[in-house]
Amino acid sequence: MTDLRVVRGGRVCLGRGRERLLGVYREVYADVLREPFFSESRYWQRLEGYAERNGFALVVGDVDGELVGYALGCTLPAQARWWNGLVDPVDAGLLAEDGRRTFALNEIMVRAAWRRRGFARALHDALLAGRPEQRATLLVDPANGPARAAYLSWGWYAFGRVKPFPDSATFEALMLDLTRG
Repeated sequence: MTDLRVVRGGRVCLGRGRERLLGVYREVYADVLREPFFSESRYWQRLEGYAERNGFALVVGDVDGELVGYALGCTLPAQARWWNGLVDPVDAGLLAEDGRRTFALNEIMVRAAWRRRGFARALHDALLAGRPEQRATLLVDPANGPARAAYLSWGWYAFGRVKPFPDSATFEALMLDLTRG
């Protein structure tokens, strides 16, 4: 396996790496960029919003200086809107956020030429390593079989379906217990 160099960053790295990060986004989401929810400007607005939250983290991976992918997320704030749009009935206690309980893995992407080499898992693990939260959550397109299968094989489990924005798709919410060693 080619060596992946993973670098952890934060808000500053997000701003400095804007064009490189957007380049990966454009490549990975090329087939849906014309949809308003997936437009480049809406995506960057979401990233800037995540970067303002407590617990924001970004990891980037490169091989010989070439950016192959990245992952980022943040701690869900108290009374987070993350669970708004939940389609399935879930115990209300599982939805209560106190600003410390849940880390949201907002994005993980690897450019096509670098997939199937374990890089997504390496970025995932680097992002979640040492997190103080009890659990992590992410939203996955149920039609994205390879991503969903990877997450389930990494210990995530299905939690329910969420339509987070009026113009977004309905995603499957997955959960991961971060207290397990």
